Amino acid sequence: MTMKLTKRKPFTPGEILQEEFILPYNLTQKKLAELTGITRRRVNEIVRGKRAISPDTALRLGKLFNMTPEYWLNLQNKTNLWNALHHHQEKEILSSIKPLRLCLQST
Repeated sequence: MTMKLTKRKPFTPGEILQEEFILPYNLTQKKLAELTGITRRRVNEIVRGKRAISPDTALRLGKLFNMTPEYWLNLQNKTNLWNALHHHQEKEILSSIKPLRLCLQST
């Protein structure tokens, strides 16, 4: 199994939240915070890419926008994986790991 690597950094959950939800719904970060029970600071940090989407945030955004929380968690996972795969030290470590092969013996 191989991981699909892309050179282009994925959009962060915060960028998607801002461009695809906050702007079209004519929301402010303050209003989004009020509607979800998330602090304004937390919303702002997510939008700026300084904070990750947590499971509880994914549940709240999913409920508010009538979608699955997995949508938000998948966006976050893509961002996390891309960041890890493009970190210099991680690249070196990954290049040194050789995949194992399972050898089945017949009895």
